[in-house]
Amino acid sequence: MPGFLRNPIYWLVPFIPLAEILQHAGGIVPGQGVPGYLRFGCAALALIPMAALMVESTEQIAFRTGETVGALLNATFGNAPELIIALIALKAGLLDVVKASIVGVILANLLFVLGLSLLVGGLYYRVQKFNRRGRRVERSVLMIAAISIVVPSVFDNFISPEFYQHETALNACVAVVLLVTYGFYLLFMLRTHPHYYVPHKADEDEEDATGHWPLARAVTVLLASSLVLAFMSEILVGAVEETANNLGMSKAFIGIIIIALIGGAPESVAAVAMARKNKLDLTMGIAVGSSIQIALFVAPVLMLSSYFLAPRPLNLVVGNAGIMIALFPVMIFSMIAADGKSNWFKGVQLLSVYLLIALFCYFLPDRPDLPLIKP
Repeated sequence: MPGFLRNPIYWLVPFIPLAEILQHAGGIVPGQGVPGYLRFGCAALALIPMAALMVESTEQIAFRTGETVGALLNATFGNAPELIIALIALKAGLLDVVKASIVGVILANLLFVLGLSLLVGGLYYRVQKFNRRGRRVERSVLMIAAISIVVPSVFDNFISPEFYQHETALNACVAVVLLVTYGFYLLFMLRTHPHYYVPHKADEDEEDATGHWPLARAVTVLLASSLVLAFMSEILVGAVEETANNLGMSKAFIGIIIIALIGGAPESVAAVAMARKNKLDLTMGIAVGSSIQIALFVAPVLMLSSYFLAPRPLNLVVGNAGIMIALFPVMIFSMIAADGKSNWFKGVQLLSVYLLIALFCYFLPDRPDLPLIKP
């Protein structure tokens, strides 16, 4: 690949086979396997060059499909690790981890990924602009996503255990509603109202120096990097809990912060790279589009898949603190994105809220009588 050796981020590629070797090297140390933190560290580093390849290949596809479809593709392939992680945890019966990761991904995308992107972009450009009409639609769709978590959680507070079947039926209906809404959202975005998502024309003073890839090459690289990301994510699932326990972290912090940040590495790299190039509409499409896709597509797919994979059906019931964490990102994003302009301080505000919630999850004790995410 041109520039492979010149770009330091690709020097991390050897961590991909190293992570795979450590994953299957359980018999090297007599009486015990490879420490979890080593597998965790290698797999996490291996995600970085794959995320960079995903950024570059998606950008190449966006040259031909337009930025709206390019952002949708980036969000879709960027969510592949989250989906793989959730399916593995689902099959293992870790339903609370799956629900925590769903909430955590929305939290990470709207606060950490977007906040970091606005901060980096603001350091290079005094004011960045984006299309407000598309953001207004996304704000309302995100509120639907938040309500989909609030409704089953509030319902759970009003029923007794003997009405478990009613709760299961409600969550199944919620999953169907979310999938139908996501289908209409794609129809609205790509067919009936694509002009709502036309990127704001920024005053760009530089053009990309690299040539355009053939479409077949871009698609191949995107699929291959997504596949490797899936394998690395699978290794992380087996090591992250052991690593976190050694560091004294709570389960809420593991699911909502650690797993979400690891699985969201592609979105982080892609969104920041686009903000650095003053393509803030593509940044918004990646970060916000990923949250919408997680809430309206991945979450209901996992809920319906749990009937076949998990010991019992998955629901979206969280505790009162979980409701707060689901609502806060949507509310602050709505305020930040209202005027169609951005600067570095808006990024600081988003990152500050994310840090506060992360600290809350870190210091929250694992109390079965007051869970953040109900099992």
